[in-house]
Amino acid sequence: MRIGVLTGSISRSAGGFFHSVRRLALSLQELPETEVRVFSFRDQHSEADLSAWQPLQPELHPFRGPAGFRYSPALARAVSQAKCDVIHTHGIWLHLSAVALREHRCHGIPHIISPRGMLDPWAVRQSRWKKLLAGWWFERAHLCEARCLHALAQSELAAIRGFGLANPVAIIPNGIDLPEPVAATAPWQGLFGTNERVLLFLARLHPKKGIAELIRAWAAVRRRSPELASSWRLVVAGWDDGGHEAGLKRLSAELGLNGKVAFLGSLFNEQKAAALAHCAGFILPSFSEGLPMGVLEAWAYGKPVLMTAQCNLPEGFAAGAALEMAPSVESIATALRTLFSMSRTVLGDMGEKGGRLVAERFTWLKIACDMRSVYDWVLGSGTRPDCVVLPQDGASRLPRNAGAVKALPFGSNRIRISP
Repeated sequence: MRIGVLTGSISRSAGGFFHSVRRLALSLQELPETEVRVFSFRDQHSEADLSAWQPLQPELHPFRGPAGFRYSPALARAVSQAKCDVIHTHGIWLHLSAVALREHRCHGIPHIISPRGMLDPWAVRQSRWKKLLAGWWFERAHLCEARCLHALAQSELAAIRGFGLANPVAIIPNGIDLPEPVAATAPWQGLFGTNERVLLFLARLHPKKGIAELIRAWAAVRRRSPELASSWRLVVAGWDDGGHEAGLKRLSAELGLNGKVAFLGSLFNEQKAAALAHCAGFILPSFSEGLPMGVLEAWAYGKPVLMTAQCNLPEGFAAGAALEMAPSVESIATALRTLFSMSRTVLGDMGEKGGRLVAERFTWLKIACDMRSVYDWVLGSGTRPDCVVLPQDGASRLPRNAGAVKALPFGSNRIRISP
């Protein structure tokens, strides 16, 4: 089987996609009788990060127009010439969607779409006019005519159905690599005292991640419960998306958190592993996620986690591996006070539960095998996998045309779709 993987970036510029799409592609390539071809665009970090995909060799192409669309005739030609058996697109709203749709309509190649959180109601409301235009032009047909959609969690399935899509949906989470022992020292060594414990935020710096709310909550806890917060420090690490970091630093200084909150920028490879290994806990107060790799990585390192329900990992709450909070200042502050009140023994027990959860349910080999079974099914060479959920009418057939969906909501408007 030849699988064509389409993704907007193969570099760190893609945030969590860089790890999740890459590891899925590499894990699929290791399966018998499976060939993976990766198609993407050149960006400022693609050459530096290309080696991380070995032995795969992603095909990178230039694009025209705004980065939010990325029109690339060269990429379209390359995908057509590859003669893939199935096309799997990660993310939506880019010209990649039009490329996959064209291959389906012109050559009958089935396509699978991983929205990766981009159909979440919060995400759909962002850049609304761009999405209205893309939806009218190609994205609504791309989504409707997909043989199968891929949801990372039950909550993403709900978002897909709420968006108006009745396609079969495969519910398959992201995977995780179990870590090797770490020898490197913590990247914040020298910034804090040896007896101070670090709560780590590690994700791209974007407003939807709730970092500003976290900083305000941190200041509130230090002001109201100084005895609880005295031994804890906050480290914010990640790629600065759109210059958000400067405003966060100003906010931290205005709230008197210099020396209590540290910004480390992007962390990769050994530095990232060292940060996860040496932190005392992990926090992600996000407004919207597909399925966050940072949380899975923190559990793999045996760390207790604070996260929102929007992180789409209810398994963590059920297993006792995470504390739940809403993406608001007061809720985050309450969760922080709870964390700070816990003994090291209790925190260690939470982390161990997260480690067991990852080992049992989130290894990349299991994820790749589940995804390969979905490809077999849409190609007609396998039975429907257990991970695939059909529309509520109980139909056992794959969607035959775009008429299966009558309307897609974009904010408060609804765009009609002809059969």
